[in-house]
Amino acid sequence: MKIKFLGTGTSQGVPVIACQCIVCRSNSHFDKRLRSSILISYDDKNIIVDTGPDFRYQMLREQVMHLDAVLMTHAHKDHIAGLDDVRAFNFKQQSSIDIFGTKELHDALKREFYYAFSSTKYPGIPQLELVEIEPLQSFSLFGKEILPLEVMHHNMPVLGFRIDDFAYITDAKTFSTDTKEKLTGLKVLVINALQKESHISHMNLDEAISFAREIGAEQTYLTHIGHRMGLHALVSSELPEQIALAYDQLEIYL
Repeated sequence: MKIKFLGTGTSQGVPVIACQCIVCRSNSHFDKRLRSSILISYDDKNIIVDTGPDFRYQMLREQVMHLDAVLMTHAHKDHIAGLDDVRAFNFKQQSSIDIFGTKELHDALKREFYYAFSSTKYPGIPQLELVEIEPLQSFSLFGKEILPLEVMHHNMPVLGFRIDDFAYITDAKTFSTDTKEKLTGLKVLVINALQKESHISHMNLDEAISFAREIGAEQTYLTHIGHRMGLHALVSSELPEQIALAYDQLEIYL
């Protein structure tokens, strides 16, 4: 199974529009972050987690030729805004694409992309097959068991996903005991770390490091990173062993 980080930035991306901080002015490709998303590939299947505003560019940059399913974490715009562009895959593949998410997520999609769910089907609209999932109820997808895990984004439930010994969690601030118990024995954990300062709905760097140590995965990657985190090279040099900043186009294999 291959995991490719399509984006590792927070809702505004990095650089941030009109910002002149040292991170946003950096020339390093490690400091240029699209909105958070990953591509999971196995057995010739491609699964995307979240379709943010950069989805179209991410697909073009990585030359993704087919898409088999989308897993959605939650309904904030930086995670769903690019969903309309799956219609390119609909046209090429001549089929709808399954969108896995909670009922609340699906209700939000029906509001945001109302035309895709209208009784009158306008030519060329996205063809989306909504598949409802619930936390801690695993489901099979192309031969692998996927376990949705609920975390809290301030007071908003968000889904993370565990596949084999890999788990991906974004936009988390707090975790239930049940969720933590399902994260034992991981080879790779991906968890959000917005910045060094405290934040109401995201873990900061210290909180993410503490959580990573508690879970004890062989390797932890931090994602959903904002420009206030600091330069990638500097922050990376300060991190403990087995914990690293993810970056756009990073590939890992399990």
